[in-house]
Amino acid sequence: MKITTILIALSVLGLVSACGGSGEPAAVPEAQPAAATSADIGDYVVHFSAQTTDQLPPEVARAYNIVRSKNRAMLNVSVLKASDNTAVEARVLVKTVNLTGQLKNITMRQITEQDAIYYIGETPVANRETLIFDISVMPQGSTEASEVRFKRQFFTD
Repeated sequence: MKITTILIALSVLGLVSACGGSGEPAAVPEAQPAAATSADIGDYVVHFSAQTTDQLPPEVARAYNIVRSKNRAMLNVSVLKASDNTAVEARVLVKTVNLTGQLKNITMRQITEQDAIYYIGETPVANRETLIFDISVMPQGSTEASEVRFKRQFFTD
């Protein structure tokens, strides 16, 4: 199975899992509208998703040296040219904080497979923790970085 197909499936799974809870009716959070998973930045589109690493198939985790755990979050970012949807290299920097302002370190690394380019990074996460991802993206050849922000709550129990 191509990594592109797997990562797209994981993005959808991440959105679906955001509605999860502890199983008790009183503890289940109210469903929210699906959040954006991409942002237009001029001539480019940034796609992003975050989910716990236990959702990765074991063979994918092994291939990319990712520790599978319900207590680890993985951020996945890709940058495409808007005109033809081709992947482009970019400088991708991420600052992540939780709702109490605690900084969560994420170092992004590039994965290139055939015509796909992804940037992934991992960080520990607690049950019901909400992370705010501030992503700075500068596509190769650009002179200016663009900023993308999104938040995601994780359910690990």
